[in-house]
Amino acid sequence: MTNAIDRKQARWPVELRVAPGRDRLTVRFDDGSTAALSAQRLREQSPSAEVRGHGGGPRQIVKGKEKITISLLEPVGNYAVRIVFDDGHNTGLYTWAYLYEMAAEHDRKWARYLERLTQAGKARHPEPKWAE
Repeated sequence: MTNAIDRKQARWPVELRVAPGRDRLTVRFDDGSTAALSAQRLREQSPSAEVRGHGGGPRQIVKGKEKITISLLEPVGNYAVRIVFDDGHNTGLYTWAYLYEMAAEHDRKWARYLERLTQAGKARHPEPKWAE
């Protein structure tokens, strides 16, 4: 984020722009701050029930999305955007507050994601397949 962040105030995006390579979403907020969120991070930290856990179940760890791209942005009312990814995932509703939180707490959220991967004994990158 380019400006100091007050987490108690709601921020509204005034512009959402998908990068030409479709691998990043840039969000400009009404407070003048701007955040560039990678498609990988948006997919791995999707607010969908699939990732957050259906019915309060355990949170799922999504990995192997380094090459994922954004196929489409769909507005949802005046409070969120649905991001459709090239792997077909389209069930996460990214509220304005969640996008701002992702930007404001990038380092903490990324560290927590890596910690959860380690605790689950999972590698961030898929193991190569060797032909014999």
